[in-house]
Amino acid sequence: MKKDIHPKYNDKATVICACGNSFTTGSTLDEIKTELCSACHPFYTGKQKLVDTAKRVEKFQAKIDSAKKMSGAKKGKTAKRAAKATIRATKTSKTTATTTAKKTAGKKKEKKTVKKTVKKIDKK
Repeated sequence: MKKDIHPKYNDKATVICACGNSFTTGSTLDEIKTELCSACHPFYTGKQKLVDTAKRVEKFQAKIDSAKKMSGAKKGKTAKRAAKATIRATKTSKTTATTTAKKTAGKKKEKKTVKKTVKKIDKK
C-alpha cells in the first residue's frame, strides 16, 4: 500500500448546522457546515420546514402570484369557446337570413315570369 495518499482522519471534527446545532464526529475535515441536521430535519422532528437553496419556492410563489394577476385579463378556455360559439351563431343566423331572402326573391321572380307567360298566352 502506498504511503501518504490517504487524507488524515480527524476524530474531533465539528459539524455546524444552519439551525445553530453543533456536534462532534469523525471526518477527514476539521469543520463541516450543513443545512440540516437531526435536530431540525422534518423527518426526525415531525415539523414541516421548507428547505430552499436555489429559491425555488420563492420563484414558484412569484409565478402563482403573477398568474393570479393575469387571470382577470386573460380568458379561460371555456370563455373563449363561448365567445366563438356566439360568433358562429350570429354568422349562421346571418347566412340563413340571406339564403332565405335569396330563395324568396327567386320565388318572386319565378312568379313574375309565370304571370308574364300566362299573360302572353292569354293575349294570343
